[in-house]
Order: sequence, then C-alpha cells, then structure tokens
Amino acid sequence: MTGGPLDGVRVIDLTTVVVGPICTRTLADQGADVIKVEAPGGDLLRTMAQGSRNPGMSGKFMNFNRNKRSICLDLKHPDGIAAMRRLIAGADVFVSNVRPEGLTRAGLDHASLSKDNPRLIHCSILAFGRGGRYFNRPAYDPIVQSLSGVAGTFERAIGEPRFVPMVMTDHTTGLIAAQCIGFALYRREKTGVGEAIDVPMFENMASFVMSEHLGAATFDPPVGPTGDGRLLSPDYRPLPTRDGYITVGPNTNPQAFAFFDAIGRPELKTDPRFDSAASRTANAAAYFKVRMEGLAQKTTAEWLEIFEKLDVPAARYNSIDDLLSDPHLDDVGFFRREEHPSQGRIRRTKVANTFSGGARSDERHAPTMGEHTAAVLAEIGYARDEIDKMIASGAAHAAS
Repeated sequence: MTGGPLDGVRVIDLTTVVVGPICTRTLADQGADVIKVEAPGGDLLRTMAQGSRNPGMSGKFMNFNRNKRSICLDLKHPDGIAAMRRLIAGADVFVSNVRPEGLTRAGLDHASLSKDNPRLIHCSILAFGRGGRYFNRPAYDPIVQSLSGVAGTFERAIGEPRFVPMVMTDHTTGLIAAQCIGFALYRREKTGVGEAIDVPMFENMASFVMSEHLGAATFDPPVGPTGDGRLLSPDYRPLPTRDGYITVGPNTNPQAFAFFDAIGRPELKTDPRFDSAASRTANAAAYFKVRMEGLAQKTTAEWLEIFEKLDVPAARYNSIDDLLSDPHLDDVGFFRREEHPSQGRIRRTKVANTFSGGARSDERHAPTMGEHTAAVLAEIGYARDEIDKMIASGAAHAAS
C-alpha cells in the first residue's frame, strides 16, 4: 500500500513530451502504478529539452516523469504489440496521446481493448475533437495557443499576438485529462464497467479562453464586445515601485479604499469612476493608471509592509530564479534535494496537494529508458528466457 488515493490503480502510459506525461504524473503522484511505455528511441522530451547531466535524462523529462516505471517496447514488432496488449489487459487505465488512427492500426483503440478488459478506462488526449475538420491533424502547444485564442489575448492587450512562455495548453489539458480519469474511475466503482474518454486540447483551451472573455457575447445578440477589459489592459501586470515591481489586487471596496488612503488619494473613494467594484471594472484603464502612479512613490518593501497592515492583497514580483529562494516555498519544503541513482544530486518540486487519508510513500525517481522492462514483463507472466528473446529480437529494450 502506497497510501495515495490511487493506490492499487495501474495505468499504462503511452504518452510523450508534455500533455500526456503531465496527466500520468498527476496520477502517479497520487499513488497509481504508472508504467510508461516508450518506443526504442524513447520519449522525445528526454533529449529535446535543454539541460541534462547525461544523455536521455533532461531536467524537464525528469520533472514530468517522476513516480513512473519505464518499459521499452517496439510496437511495430509483433511480440512488442503482444506484450503491450497483455499489459493493458491487466490495467485499470490506458492513456495515450497518439493520434486515433494510429491506435486503431495497432489494435489499441477502445473497441479492441475493451473486449479483453471491459473495466478498462481508455483516455485519448487529442489535439482536436472528433467530428470536426481539424480532427487527426498534428499539433503541439504553440499550435493550440495560436488557434484557441490564448495568443490573441496578448494582441488585445499589447497589440501583437504572443505565446505564454510555458507549454500552458499542454499543462492545462493534461490536468483536465487526469481529472476526467478520476471521474471515470468513480463511475466504474458504481457500474463495474470502463469507458472511453476523449480530451481534446483545442476545445478545452477554447473553453478556457472564452469562459473568461465571451463576456457580453454570452447574450444573443451580444450586448457588447468580447473580452474582459480589465484582464486585457496592458497595465494588468506587475507594476513598478521605486526599486522594483509589486502586484496589488484591491478588488473589494474596503481594499480599494484602503489603497487610495495609502497612496495619498482619499478623494478617489467618492469618485464615481472608482466608488464601487463595478465602476472600477468599467474604468479599468484609469484605475490601473492610478495604481501605477501611486506605487511609484515607495519601495517594494515599504509597500508590502503598509499593505499587510491594511489587509490589501499584495505580493512582490518573483522572477523565475527568485522562486528558488522564495521564503514561503522554503517554509513548506517545496524544493527537495535528492540523490538520483543515475543522475546524482538533483532538485525537484514536491507534490503540492495533500490528502488527510495519506500520500504516496514509495516515491520513485524519473526512470531511465527501459529501466523496468524486465521487471514489468515478468510481472505479466513472461519467463526469463522469453524476456531475453524479446530483447535479443528488438521487440523490447532494457536499460544497460
């Protein structure tokens, strides 16, 4: 027993790069036994990402694939695909971000697999949903950011489209996929039957964007333009102080009025542009200008002390490097330093969420490619000589 809420759930993970591995890492962090199935060349992220101590073990790969086991199978080899089907026959969940036509050709579609395992939850993470003209097109995060309106929010805000400098659509969709798997596991507890899940990146991110920015176009006909003017303001950002940057969020009347007092503008409390949350939202550009002018008067540290006393939401600006020494993250032990068996001393992030019922107690380091091939094949009934023959034929590969 690992103690995690998904203890006892076996997941076969046929995913690569980010969106799928984020999904399956989420399941693994909560106690699932995630078996990562890699092709002979390995997950592209092993070598594509910057920063590694040894070939095939980039820092990003290690962050996205902790708590998993790796088995390397050639799914173009008949013995490799037979081993894959045997793995899935004894699993609870199968997750893939392979295009559906490829799964069908390999006999790894839900209709084929559910014949041997009717309790199987089959999750396909797709670029685009079935029934639309984009279905079966290839896509990565920037394609979806561009198509879904994520990049378009920057055009509205700063005059030109930009990508969020993270693979945000991959992260978001991966987490949604893990959530959907949790829902399906709950339903299976009641029905005893598995199901197929499609999680399309484009539709999920279009929903993500338009939930924020459909706005007045929610009504038919629209009662105004799309977009939340407050969020799309070019000044919706960390604002400069005398010596750096700060972010403030005075949204309620008590917070806003305390902020006006702090910056020496008490008359704004009765200004019809700023005397209510609705008026401040309608006049967001002017409100942000007031904030910017006021915050330039003092240092970040001075403002943080003042706003803490006034209970005005505020935070210093953290660069990426600043996160490594953030005092709160240090308090909660967010960054852990560990010895990886093949990569030496490493730093990794901890699982942020906690369950009173217990957490996974047998945490695993990110695996080298094929590290667990022999062990996993033995678990599903292969004899030692059969495993050796598979490795010799190229149907399976094991880490040296």
